[in-house]
Amino acid sequence: MKVCFETFGCRLNRAEALDMEARFLARGWTRTERHDDADMIIVRGCSVTARAERDCIRLVDHIRQKYPLKRVVVTGCMREKRNEQWLKSLADADAPVPTRTARAYLKVQDGCNGRCLFCTVPKFRGKAVSVPLGEAVGKVRRFADAGYGEIVVAGCSLTQYADGAKRIPDLVAALADAVPECRIRLGSVEPVAVAKEVVHAMAEHGNVCRFLHIPVQSGSTRILAAMRRPYVARDVDALVREATSLMPGLGLGCDLMSGFPDEMDNDHLATLAMLNRLPFTNAHVFAFSERPGTVAVSLPNPVPKDVRSSRAHELASAAREKRTLYAKRFKGHKVEIAVEDENTLSGWTSEYLWCQVGKDKAGVLDRIRRIRNEAGLRKTLLSVIVREVRGDVLTGDPA
Repeated sequence: MKVCFETFGCRLNRAEALDMEARFLARGWTRTERHDDADMIIVRGCSVTARAERDCIRLVDHIRQKYPLKRVVVTGCMREKRNEQWLKSLADADAPVPTRTARAYLKVQDGCNGRCLFCTVPKFRGKAVSVPLGEAVGKVRRFADAGYGEIVVAGCSLTQYADGAKRIPDLVAALADAVPECRIRLGSVEPVAVAKEVVHAMAEHGNVCRFLHIPVQSGSTRILAAMRRPYVARDVDALVREATSLMPGLGLGCDLMSGFPDEMDNDHLATLAMLNRLPFTNAHVFAFSERPGTVAVSLPNPVPKDVRSSRAHELASAAREKRTLYAKRFKGHKVEIAVEDENTLSGWTSEYLWCQVGKDKAGVLDRIRRIRNEAGLRKTLLSVIVREVRGDVLTGDPA
């Protein structure tokens, strides 16, 4: 029997898809990339934006029309209730850790207790639940034993992680201590009170990636309140100041939404000012989209779609310039990459910049392999001296 996976969206979806794949393989299934070759097709959907949901629905409809006799399972943030019991029985089965990808994905939390007016995630994911700390530590050790150099910690809302009195800072410290030979990369961290403890835990452990992603959404406190976000604009500034003082040169990501209902020019300018004021190095910018079933759909004073798009373009343009300037700072410096592509010897740095090794270094790399007694370098951590920067891409020599 063969199974094909189609995965949309965030790191959490990625972690869940890889875990499910491992469970299928443990039961004797074979993975295939082709729909026509599969007995079952599992689509892990995303509904964060209208475009993401539209793309998922389009793919599912296409598969079902072209292959009406194949079983198609839709899950993730677009799950179909008829599949839930079957998926639960599969999830209850033990399985080896996924080993196919270059970086491991560790799911530690699911669901969200927030009620942001634009979000559909709680509808599909439910209330916040967390993986017990001991279980997460055990799995991260299994990932290390499988040869992974970087482990990505995924959750629907990491700041809501709770295992008794243990919170997300405790988890970060426990994971980092459990696998000192690996890098730990965190997913999004909201700028709420516990986030300052998170950055202290990051700073105290050198094997936690020097990258922090904050789902800001807006630089306007008025709009944040209208969205029902659990923080105000000054909380973002305070978290960034704390993080960058503890970890100079930190890579800093953010999510920014343009055109939420009743967003005025001054609100947009406040977001643009925040982007320019703070040392963000990576930004995911998107225009507000009406999500059926959310309160935001019926809010007054909707922003015209062309204005939303124009504002998003302005934010994205500013973010690209900042990222390019940030990348230039690494010329002549040593970075560490988690090797994803062994043919080009490229991967992500700790600060979340793409870096590749120069093409004329094959002999040096063969020597590294012999020293490490490894068949290949994929999944491993490799130090590189940056010699050239083009846009936001680094190129260098093995250190």
